[in-house]
Amino acid sequence: MNMINAVTLEVRKDKFSETRLVQESCDSELAPNEVLLRVDRLALTSNNITYASVGDLLGYWNFFPAEQGWGRIPAMGWANVAASAHPDIEVGERVWGFFPFTTHLKILAGNVKPNQFSDVSPHRAGYAPFYALFDRASTNAIYDQQREDHDSLLRGLFATSWLVEDFLDVNDNYGASTCIITSASSKTSVALGHCVRRRGKLFCIGVTSPRNAPFCESLGLYDQVLTYDQIGSLASKEQAVLVDMAGSAETLSRVHHKLGDKLKYSCQVGGTHYDEAGVVEDIPGPKPEFFFAPTHMQTRGAQMGAAYLKQRDADYVDFRTASDDWMKIMYSKGPDEIVDTYKAVLAGSSSPDTGQIISI
Repeated sequence: MNMINAVTLEVRKDKFSETRLVQESCDSELAPNEVLLRVDRLALTSNNITYASVGDLLGYWNFFPAEQGWGRIPAMGWANVAASAHPDIEVGERVWGFFPFTTHLKILAGNVKPNQFSDVSPHRAGYAPFYALFDRASTNAIYDQQREDHDSLLRGLFATSWLVEDFLDVNDNYGASTCIITSASSKTSVALGHCVRRRGKLFCIGVTSPRNAPFCESLGLYDQVLTYDQIGSLASKEQAVLVDMAGSAETLSRVHHKLGDKLKYSCQVGGTHYDEAGVVEDIPGPKPEFFFAPTHMQTRGAQMGAAYLKQRDADYVDFRTASDDWMKIMYSKGPDEIVDTYKAVLAGSSSPDTGQIISI
């Protein structure tokens, strides 16, 4: 029996700033169809904070079970197959997918295809299949070894933004001519701004903090950049849709009260301002809806077939290339550096032009 020491970063579910490192013995002697993955690089962005902030609502905490009161935040990144008891998965394979902040992850492999396989462990049942998928680099048409860090940082969140923009377009933008995006400096918002700009149908307004406004303006994706204290200057004559990436109850309420019936659709996607979350009641305009990307992907994928996913991947490659103009990648290695980086992202103090890659 060969025992491996796995190290995992956990956070308190009721106080995200409190962390701990858990060491667990992981047996590399596997049951049939089990696969042991050695995780070597993961992205750490405000997207991960969103996963934590809606962890109970959408079940993210259940992807990787932890002791009562503690949670393992999902993150996107890369791993190698360290051991395999599945006949169609070979040791040494490179895979991309969702992992906890960890060194090792044992899964029960199923739904094995030439391009991907899934974790079919019992605790995964009932959740969107997308989060349990592992893409195999060897058969991935857009795989580029030199772009692995970009894929960790951008590929998953771009898919969300691409689906939001597609959802708006399918619904004729609810008759609106303007798209308002909060937390405009977050990478998910930047990706959405990219998609809106590419389509060319909507006037795009990014709302951000004064500190991050110059960065947002430098992107050339937003037709207008406002700071949160300038929400009152939003033009109330034009019909608009709101994509809320911030998750701030106050910001959401202020936009609704400013635009009233001119706001035709309001969706909540992110929670970068998790500490400002709250219930918003009795606000004018449409009732805010939570946008769950996998649901729209399943609906549209069934309608459009493989061409839909091919178009998404082609658009992503364009965005990945364009990110060279605004994103630099920083690396954190080892428990101490990773905790410091996590707390900086949690506090919103990390630079928006930086992509953080971590390795425990």
